[in-house]
Amino acid sequence: MDPEAIRVDAGKLHLSNPTVLASGVQGPSLSRVLEALKYGAGAAVTKSVGPKPRDGYPEPTMVEVDSGMVNAAGLPNPGGARFSEELSVIQGKSLPVIVSIFGGGDTEFESVVDALDNHDFEAYELNLSCPHVEGVGTEVGHHPEVVYRVVKAVKSATSKPVFAKLSPNTERLLEVAGAALEAGADGLTATNTVRAISIDVETGRPALSNVYGGLSGGAIRPIALRCVYELREKFDVPIMGCGGVSKWEDAVQFFLAGADAVQVGTSTLQRLDRFNDINVGVLGYMERKGIRALKDLVGRAHQSGKGSARSGGGLGV
Repeated sequence: MDPEAIRVDAGKLHLSNPTVLASGVQGPSLSRVLEALKYGAGAAVTKSVGPKPRDGYPEPTMVEVDSGMVNAAGLPNPGGARFSEELSVIQGKSLPVIVSIFGGGDTEFESVVDALDNHDFEAYELNLSCPHVEGVGTEVGHHPEVVYRVVKAVKSATSKPVFAKLSPNTERLLEVAGAALEAGADGLTATNTVRAISIDVETGRPALSNVYGGLSGGAIRPIALRCVYELREKFDVPIMGCGGVSKWEDAVQFFLAGADAVQVGTSTLQRLDRFNDINVGVLGYMERKGIRALKDLVGRAHQSGKGSARSGGGLGV
């Protein structure tokens, strides 16, 4: 089947294929992020960058659990000014890089954009959903009025597409998404990690230095799918699904739920070359089902009754 069949053209989201390296999992090194593109990723999201350098939390920052891991790195990053220097290596190369940024409010987000915007990357992803760093993340992204101001400020400072990365840890998901879109966001990423802890039975203490972290991996896929499904029911905008994707079947679930693309994160810690495997598997599935373009697969799980932002017929067998 022609690889063009899985090309993504949804609003301002244009990718050669629908697999994207998720932010943060491969650490703060830009070179490691770019490595994902060599293994077939249609795009790669950088580690979240804030207005000032952060060292993050002391070890331990990660612990494996059933079907995933709990981590709390603490958003370590070099700050906007230093990361601007790092981004010079991609200048003029037209690489599909998405820069993740965070801050404590609209002014801090805008300051990061001011530091980075002259560089040659595709889009911004606004981290409005980190579950374990005080003053940023969910403390911003759980409040629609704050999200509106942040997105409005970023959009006023850049002509690049802007995706809002939403939290699964709120009952106001649709309200927050609506605020982001009303302020001009070009798309949504759903979702970030689920707030969690793990306890070491030998020490009797929390396993992470920060106590609280974010659960990622296969354990959260049903939650992330639910978020994507709810968002697609209400909004006809580009959506990147994120949470527990490790194989093509996972990706297809997200497409059926309404995602235009999928981010792959935790599973790349074992193998960074998953992107090609997922793309090949999706192409094989589409060929078997008689689906000629990925856009014709997106949102088909909504066909059965309540209506949706997009329509589509049943899958062939």
